[in-house]
Amino acid sequence: MATTAGRHPYRVVVAGGGVAGLETMVALRELAEDRVDIEILAPGREFVYRALAVAEPFGAGEAVRFDLGKLAEGSGARHRLGSLQAVDPDRHEIHTNRSVRVPYDALVIALGAGPRIGVRGALTFRGPEDVSAFRACLDEALGGEATRLVFAVPGGIAWALPLYELALLTASRLAAAGVRGTELTLVTPEEAPLAVFGTEASRRVEALLAEREIRLRLRTYPDAFADGQLTVVPGAPQPADRVISLPRLAGSFVPGLPQDPDGFLSVDPYGRVADIEDVYAAGDITTFPVKQGGIAAQQADTVAETIAQAAGAPVAPMPFDPVLRGLVLTGDGPTFLRAEIGGGRGDASEATGEALWWPPGKIAARYLAPYLAERSGLAI
Repeated sequence: MATTAGRHPYRVVVAGGGVAGLETMVALRELAEDRVDIEILAPGREFVYRALAVAEPFGAGEAVRFDLGKLAEGSGARHRLGSLQAVDPDRHEIHTNRSVRVPYDALVIALGAGPRIGVRGALTFRGPEDVSAFRACLDEALGGEATRLVFAVPGGIAWALPLYELALLTASRLAAAGVRGTELTLVTPEEAPLAVFGTEASRRVEALLAEREIRLRLRTYPDAFADGQLTVVPGAPQPADRVISLPRLAGSFVPGLPQDPDGFLSVDPYGRVADIEDVYAAGDITTFPVKQGGIAAQQADTVAETIAQAAGAPVAPMPFDPVLRGLVLTGDGPTFLRAEIGGGRGDASEATGEALWWPPGKIAARYLAPYLAERSGLAI
């Protein structure tokens, strides 16, 4: 079934209720106005702002939850409860797990990616679901039962910032409690701390680690934790009482989508999925290596502009040109990092204690951040 550019309303189905999906929804309504009919397909009733989960064990913040139906309603969209089971590109329709077929003119895949164990034997910190387990580790350190804590970045992880935050916040809590003699170590394959942000930001993070007396092992791949030892490549094992790591990510396979062996989707600079008409993707489900909320939002903006144009709106889509923004919680005031990671700019890196974007939240999203700020009273 062929679609017609400019038909009213232009039916847009967004599969996924995370940052990428909601940014697409809000941006589309702003750009295309009443030219689009938007439906969000998501299996849960809540949107969880997960980025603050690292602060929760320390009582410095918590993951915030919003009613997904109310967020959709506020943007003139609908929330359909369910998950994506298959895509039929020829018929321009999707199949849900509730045996419902939903037609579309444009389909946005914003399913995110699922966590996998990053370091065998370690506590894998995925977000809110692992706050209690990490809090138990922290209590052991505060009580002197665990005196060697290792924060291990798995190989193949491009977004390691949450683990740095856990290490820095742990050091600050131990110092505030007067606990001495606890050894904190960060093991990472990176050439420099948070190297993805560039030289200036990396130096700032390295200084923060040194100030907190967190030992750093660079260019080192953690393998497995057992019997008080974290085996690494190369080098001698790292002694440890507890090891905290991040998950590796993989996409969920959906029949009808041209996914790679890890479940990710390749897209062009405008978010169009390769070899399939009128299907777009944004966020962690794409092959872009940095899996981060702000990047997902930028991808969603590109997708929204492209679809808005197809729906007849006077919009000139801009290709995805990533700018990486990261707010590091340190226990002593936030540090803002910014890097232009698109090609041809050299090392464009910033690090400061002053806000580099507005509103200065953990997730820098052009449309969604102010939308949520205006609706903070809807938080569950």
